[in-house]
Amino acid sequence: MAQEQIAPLLTPQGWELLNSLGPYSEKDALALNSTLRKAGHSPELVSAVLTQSRLRTKAEGKFGEFARQMIFTQTGLEQATRLNVAARHAERFAGAGISHVADLGCGIGADSLAFSSMDIQVTAIELDETTAACATLNLMPFPTATVRQGEATTVDLTGVDGVWLDPARRTTTTSGTTRLFDPEAFSPPLSFVESLAARGLAVGVKMGPGIPHESLPAGCEAQWVSVDGDVVEATLWFNALARPAVSRAALIIGPKGSAELTSPVPYDPLAQDVGTGPAEGYLYEPDGAVIRAGLVADLARSLGGHLLDPHIAYICAGELLDTPFASVYRVLEVKPYNVKALKAWVRANRIGVLDIKKRGMSVTPEELRKQLLTGSGKGPNKATLVLTRIGEDRVAVVVEPVSHRALPRTL
Repeated sequence: MAQEQIAPLLTPQGWELLNSLGPYSEKDALALNSTLRKAGHSPELVSAVLTQSRLRTKAEGKFGEFARQMIFTQTGLEQATRLNVAARHAERFAGAGISHVADLGCGIGADSLAFSSMDIQVTAIELDETTAACATLNLMPFPTATVRQGEATTVDLTGVDGVWLDPARRTTTTSGTTRLFDPEAFSPPLSFVESLAARGLAVGVKMGPGIPHESLPAGCEAQWVSVDGDVVEATLWFNALARPAVSRAALIIGPKGSAELTSPVPYDPLAQDVGTGPAEGYLYEPDGAVIRAGLVADLARSLGGHLLDPHIAYICAGELLDTPFASVYRVLEVKPYNVKALKAWVRANRIGVLDIKKRGMSVTPEELRKQLLTGSGKGPNKATLVLTRIGEDRVAVVVEPVSHRALPRTL
C-alpha cells in the first residue's frame, strides 16, 4: 500500500469510517464502494478504507481480534510474525530480564506489540516510511514504545540491553520480489547480527526455516517453530537469550498447546545413530520443525522406532504412542510402487478419495492421484498412500490415520 493510501485514514473521518466497517467480503466490495462514494466520501478515502478492511480481515489469521484495530501494508502483513509466536519471543526477552529492546526492522510492529504488552521498553526501527507509519499507529496504545524511521545497522544502541531483528529476506525489482537464500544477502546480513552478539547484547533474530545448519553461527541456540503444522521460522538466540543446555529445538504450537523437542549438541549428519527397518506397525510422519531442526533421529529413539531409509524422515515403530511431534498412521500393507498395479488396487477397493503423501520420490501426488482415480468408478471408500524408498526399492505403503482419541498415552 502506498503512502497516499495510509494518509486518508489518519483523519478522524477516515479512522471512524474504517472502524465502522464489518469483515471484508470480496463479493460485496463493489457494492460497498458505490455506497460509500454515494455517501459523499472521496474516491481516495474509499479506496484506502476498502484496502485496509481487506487487509484487516486477512490479518485475523495472524492477529485474531487485535487485527481490527491495526493498520497493515500487504508486504508488512505477509512478513509479520504471528501474534502467538511473537508472544513467545517476548517471553524469552522478559525471562532473561531484558528491560529495553531495539526492534531493528520492526515492520508493522508485530513483535514490538508483544514486547510492549510485557512492559518491555521498545525502540522500533523501520526503514520504509509507509511501514513505519503503520507501526507507529499500531504501537500508539503503548507509551513505552517509540518508532523511528531509519537504517537498522546505524542505530545508536546506547541504553539498550536486548536486540530483536527480522531481516528482509526478499529483494524487490521491477518484475516483482525474489526470495533470498544467502544469509549474507539479507538486510541486515547475518554477520551484522553476529557483531551485535559479539558485543554481549542479548540478541534474537528471525530467519527463514530453510536456513542450513552449516550457516548457523557457533554458540547460538537455533529454534524452529511450527504453528498448526506449518513451519513459520527459525529463531536464533544469543547470549542471555540462549538456553545453556539447548543447541537445537523444534517448538510445536497447535490447538492443544505447545511442545518442544531439543538437543544439546549441534546437528551432525554422520551422528544419526538410528537403525533402519521395514514399514510395519505404526508409521510416524515428523512435523516439519522436527525435520528442519535435524531431530528426526532423536524422535525415532524416543519412540523406540527405526527409519525406513537413513535419508528419509519416516519412522516406524511397533508401539502406538501419542506424540505432538508427528502424525501417526497404522501400516496396513506395503506394495511395490507400480502405477498400473496401484490403479487396479484402487478400482478393486472402490476407492473414491485418495490421500497421497511422499518423501524421497520424484512423484507429483496430484498428478498420480488423478491417474489412479480416473476410470475407478469413484467408489465410496477412502485410502491413504505413503510413497517412499526402502533401500533401493520404491514402495507404496497403505496406511490408516490414527485418531488422537485412539492414542494411548502422550510421549
